[in-house]
Amino acid sequence: MAQVPQTFFDALAVRTWCGLALEALGRAREEIDAINVYPVADGDTGTNLYLTVESAAAAVDAVFIGHEAGSAGSVPSLAEAVRAMAHGALIGARGNSGTILAQLLRGMAQVLAADGDTAHTGAGGLRLALRHAADSARQAVAHPVEGTILTVASAAAEAATGAGGDCGTVARAACEGARAALAATPRQLAVLQRAGVVDAGGRGLVTVLAALVETLTGERQAGTVTYARGPVDSPEECASLPESGPAFEVIYLLEAEDAAVTRLRERLDTLGDSLVVVGGDGLWNVHVHVDDAGAAVEAGVEAGRPHRIRITHFGVGDVHTTGGERPPRERAQRAVVAVVPGPGLAGLYTEAGATTVLARPGEPPASGELVEAVRRAHAREVVLLPNDAELRHTAAAAAEQARAEGIRVALIPTRSAVQGIAALAVHEPDRRFDEDVVSMTSAAGATRYAEVAVAERQSWTMAGICQAGDVLGLIDGDVAVIGAEVTATAETVLDRMLAAGGELVTLVLGDEAPDGIAGHLEARVRESYLAVDTVVYRGGRQGALLLIGVE
Repeated sequence: MAQVPQTFFDALAVRTWCGLALEALGRAREEIDAINVYPVADGDTGTNLYLTVESAAAAVDAVFIGHEAGSAGSVPSLAEAVRAMAHGALIGARGNSGTILAQLLRGMAQVLAADGDTAHTGAGGLRLALRHAADSARQAVAHPVEGTILTVASAAAEAATGAGGDCGTVARAACEGARAALAATPRQLAVLQRAGVVDAGGRGLVTVLAALVETLTGERQAGTVTYARGPVDSPEECASLPESGPAFEVIYLLEAEDAAVTRLRERLDTLGDSLVVVGGDGLWNVHVHVDDAGAAVEAGVEAGRPHRIRITHFGVGDVHTTGGERPPRERAQRAVVAVVPGPGLAGLYTEAGATTVLARPGEPPASGELVEAVRRAHAREVVLLPNDAELRHTAAAAAEQARAEGIRVALIPTRSAVQGIAALAVHEPDRRFDEDVVSMTSAAGATRYAEVAVAERQSWTMAGICQAGDVLGLIDGDVAVIGAEVTATAETVLDRMLAAGGELVTLVLGDEAPDGIAGHLEARVRESYLAVDTVVYRGGRQGALLLIGVE
């Protein structure tokens, strides 16, 4: 749609820009995914950029709606709009390029909101914003590499700095500079030359900048070159490219102080690569590629309060291709997607090959997050484990949407993470899909589940009235025991569960579980129940003090 040209950049322009960028990335998403070969050929850069901008656009819309509700005809200031855009991008950033884009938008916001609630800015402000954006994004990356989105951002800023005229002229210069830098990326990065493509993240940034030009001038920009034109680097340089990297991508939001984040950067830099930490003012988005996903999450726990943890296994097929146009990454035949209540279990599930979605207490994932996880699994067939009775309808909606996209999805109605563990233990991807689903469903259904938690308020339960601070033992979702002490209550719960028989007890300890409780319960099982084995896992900040499963 044609836009009315304007000579300044204001809150309405921010909203329009976000909307146009989202539309453009939606059109280009699959093409960008198909050329994604760096830093990992996982075929999701376009999708990650789209989701990042979608979150930014939603945040800006919310600010406008809030103003409209408060005062008829009222609109937010430029500062309010760009802060919302930056915050939305930060909390919704996905992948390496999405995280860098979030920092680019944050860098712009820092300049545009520096003078308080300004109504708009002119060409000079936009030039400074683009310059600061490129510089801050480069600083957020532990080891900047040329031939990437960082190079394209720097070229855009440089071109904008030398441009005169109004905001539209500056935006057009930035986009043209970015487009030229994008075309040159295969000369700078061997993996791009070998695959015959330009950088996917840079391609996405050009799309976003083209939307800025359309916002400020009303002109829709011409298409962008995606595939390189012939070899541009030496065979020796291409041969030196590593063929593999870390196995997992770990992303989480982190509430932490600056000093703790500085230490976190140093720690994560020793664990893996593609490290990007963006944000500030107590809220950060952390992205890293590692072999030990659990260690990366634990580092975040030591630094502050991580949440929205996403761990993705790159898979065996995620290797660089050679020669010609790179085809889209081949889908795996089958994958498992699971909702888990704590970072410890996220690591456990991920090591078993599952794609995980972390559910914090009181913050269940939305159906969109589950659909995104199904897409990230990149498989023709997906087994979905919600691991929570209250997520049944959300998971069903996600499964239906994924099926509409051509993915075969089976929803196993697991009501606890311990049932999910049982299902995952019998998962065999080489088996026929229906047989695998039946086996996993049977294993989950044969597992009774319980949890031990502390009551937050007085309430009526099936076991009587509980007071705030009482220890509750819930079996299969209902309160069965009310006690005063955690270990004793857990023992009573375990005895009741094993009274009906069992072969394996699974204990998942939360961070606040008492020291020694696992040893006490293991001893209880060993001494009182013959031929029953016990396994213990640490779930981290999972809400409940203890999860118990009996198969």
